[in-house]
Amino acid sequence: NARLGIWHTTTLQSAKENQQTSYHQTTSVTAGQKRSHDESHSRAREEPGPTVKRRPSPFVQASNVNATKGPPRLTASRIEHADKHAAVIPAGPSEYSQRRAFPSTPTSTIDPLLSLSHRVYKLPQQLVANLVTLGIKTIYPWQKQCLLGPGILGGKKNLVYSAPTGGGKSLVADVLMLKRVLEDRDAKAILVLPYVALVQEKVRWLRNIVNGITRESLGQTQADDQKQHWARRADRDAIKVVAFIGGSKIKATWADFDIAVCTIEKANSLVNAAIDDCSISKLKAVVLDEVHMIDDGYRGYILELMATKLLCFDQQVKVIAMSATLTNINLLRDWLQGHSYETHYRPIPVEEYLVCDGKIYPAGTTATLLKTVTELDSRSQPSSQSQAPRARPTRLISSSDHKEFKDPVLNAVVTLANETARAGYGVLVFSGSRAGCESDALLISRVLPGLRGADASVQEKRLDLLGDLRSLSTGLDPKLEQTIPAGAGLTTEERDLIAAAYDSGTIKVCVATCSLAAGINLPARRVILHNARMGRDLVGPAMLRQMRGRAGRKGKDEVGETYLCCRQNDLEAVVDLMHADIPQISSCLISDKRRIRRALLETIAIRLATSRESLDFYISKTLLIRTADPDSIQENIGASLADLQSSGFITLDNFSNFQATQLGKAIVASSLDPEDGIFIHDELKKALQAFVMDGEMHVLYNFTPVNNLEGVTVNWRTFWNEMERLDDSGLRVMNFLGLKPTVVNKLLHGGTLKETTTEEKEISRRYHRFYLALQLRDLCNEVPVHRVAQKYDMPRGTVQTLAQSCQGFAAGMIKFCESMGWGVMAAALDHFSDRLKAGARSDLLALAKITFVKSRTARVFWDNGFKTVAAVANADPKELVPVLMQAQPNKVRLGVRDEQKYKDKLLAKAQVIADSANRLWQIQMQAEIDEE
Repeated sequence: NARLGIWHTTTLQSAKENQQTSYHQTTSVTAGQKRSHDESHSRAREEPGPTVKRRPSPFVQASNVNATKGPPRLTASRIEHADKHAAVIPAGPSEYSQRRAFPSTPTSTIDPLLSLSHRVYKLPQQLVANLVTLGIKTIYPWQKQCLLGPGILGGKKNLVYSAPTGGGKSLVADVLMLKRVLEDRDAKAILVLPYVALVQEKVRWLRNIVNGITRESLGQTQADDQKQHWARRADRDAIKVVAFIGGSKIKATWADFDIAVCTIEKANSLVNAAIDDCSISKLKAVVLDEVHMIDDGYRGYILELMATKLLCFDQQVKVIAMSATLTNINLLRDWLQGHSYETHYRPIPVEEYLVCDGKIYPAGTTATLLKTVTELDSRSQPSSQSQAPRARPTRLISSSDHKEFKDPVLNAVVTLANETARAGYGVLVFSGSRAGCESDALLISRVLPGLRGADASVQEKRLDLLGDLRSLSTGLDPKLEQTIPAGAGLTTEERDLIAAAYDSGTIKVCVATCSLAAGINLPARRVILHNARMGRDLVGPAMLRQMRGRAGRKGKDEVGETYLCCRQNDLEAVVDLMHADIPQISSCLISDKRRIRRALLETIAIRLATSRESLDFYISKTLLIRTADPDSIQENIGASLADLQSSGFITLDNFSNFQATQLGKAIVASSLDPEDGIFIHDELKKALQAFVMDGEMHVLYNFTPVNNLEGVTVNWRTFWNEMERLDDSGLRVMNFLGLKPTVVNKLLHGGTLKETTTEEKEISRRYHRFYLALQLRDLCNEVPVHRVAQKYDMPRGTVQTLAQSCQGFAAGMIKFCESMGWGVMAAALDHFSDRLKAGARSDLLALAKITFVKSRTARVFWDNGFKTVAAVANADPKELVPVLMQAQPNKVRLGVRDEQKYKDKLLAKAQVIADSANRLWQIQMQAEIDEE
């Protein structure tokens, strides 16, 4: 036992030793079920799952209550120590064991500056108390050093810093940003994140941090407050945190928020609008999270454009940039003209392993990795080098008798996931594709105990989760019903429910695609990488670090583990990947000519720079000037300005200054690339001449995005079938767009669309956009997402992502039409934008604004006589329960007790619906009074 306090043991070893110390003291619990001593002892010899002392363990499998349904159960392979006679203690102290003996993080009693309540930070007491409530009682030494860097707390210098995932880097930016906002009543801040899911999560976090903090409590009152005759709004003095993502049609003003949490594109639009209307002086801080994405081939240049505009204001706006994957941090420091800080500290140490051919090797150092390659490489020569020390496997995974697990990589993945879950810990598995993700989840679920193998309280939580998933408008996917994996193919609502269930311990195994690693925040005790591939190719070093960085949960785990499982023929490439340096970031503004053209057009349109001299000054502030040849930059600028002039986006005035045309301003307002803007302008200008108004297809066609269409796989059989079902209005749209049934028939029988010339590329783009418009038509007519996905042979998550991206694109099209003076076209697009967002026909648009009342639920309310917001607002919540029961597809009923609990949950939901309807009704009544 003393030894256990010094040396680190693996998950399975800890569980077994806990079991041994409790054999003669208590009844044990295996896989969440109580068993006698003898039964537990015999089972421990037969199965790889450990016996854990009174530890109820929920698992990924959540099958139907009838245990006889579903595929047959499987048994995971055993994991044994390579040398059964050798001691299980590592050869030397691990990082974890040293931290147990000598804690590396001092407390605030040792260093008072580790407490954010210290006067040097000048933070409000309520803010510090909120952080304590959220579990942040002290900060790490590196955070203290970073915050106390030269000119950082006082807001005199920009900051760029790098810290590992899970190292607490977000807290530094939060503190600095909140200081700027709380010091000045009129101060605003923008926090930029790459993904919508991260934006939504960050908004919830920041709202908890600023809860209870008001301007009045900070002593910040407006001069006219004493003269106010009307009652003030309850949230007038509150710190407002607002999310800005695609699809918003309302132009935000500074009065709407104190902190804006945005995606990259939305943040750029906010900065453009603020510069254009000369209100940029109110912006005091901008946080760039995941700043390494600045060299992303698709979106990174927009991040650079936004930051460059801010740098043109001579340090008026403080820029705080951070990332977990920065190698040339000095380049960013020089570009941002600020201070840099770099740390490799992680509060939870992570132990890394390489798994190949059923052998588990420690992979903590480069030397060990190279020894591992030497050990396994068939080309090595043992005769002369046999005396050289080589890495040896610490554990062995036995081969499986099941045909499903004949692949050693898959067998290793399933076995390691099974081991972790049975020991009561969380595990995150990354697969290379959506199909692989679902396959892995299904097989893992078959080796874990079923629903009845879990503790009673966990069973109840799992059934609640299944009920919540069934109650969504998308219904419950059959694969989710068997496994409940968190991975690709999930709709947004499903992902939120499953993330919450995983975080609470209701489920233990989550399976995700590699591409989802940067878009989720689900840390685990053990991370398992299935081949570390995205499709056919190995992931890059940055993506690998993102996935491995999910191991170890602060406050829940004492250590994290990563296992990279690979094949023998991939071994050298995987080893090179594991210890490869992350590529240095650089500007990608001139890697594609359209990017520098967009940069110049935006700068001219918002009047930040209009002369050649001021444009040169703007370019001098870019990252591009530090990473590319100056002569090639000037050549690109000259050519790009000429292209913008010839395309009709800019002109020269009498003083030889550039100014944006109406078309140029419309392109910037709608956040389009100039090349896409030309295509959109031609499409809409043609539509103005003969817009098909007696149907939906022409409007919906104009909602479909114009870029990234090469990733859309068209099922030409489905296209043909839907084309034959089109009414006269739809056929006229096809004819108007130049889409020919003869071409579709040719493509149906194996033909391909040529994309050699510009004209051919535009024709191909129209076919792809029309195919997406067919899907939007179904969604707008209340066809559930899962049925649309099945019909068009696409993942449900992809269909929902399409709908969300089209909402954002539709908002851009509306702004484009308004800027061009096409008011009637903008009104028509605006109406269908509301339908797309609601997923319903026109008669349900008002009802669909009520919380929890979307698409299918709104239709059920309508059919039951609740046709207006006022009708729902004036209804007793108990009256709404039968309607909600009718709206739930495939609800589970397991008995009187469960039925009553189910009704109680619906009653609570009905109360929320009634409250939401009341708020909307009051707004409607106030609007009518104002009109009178």
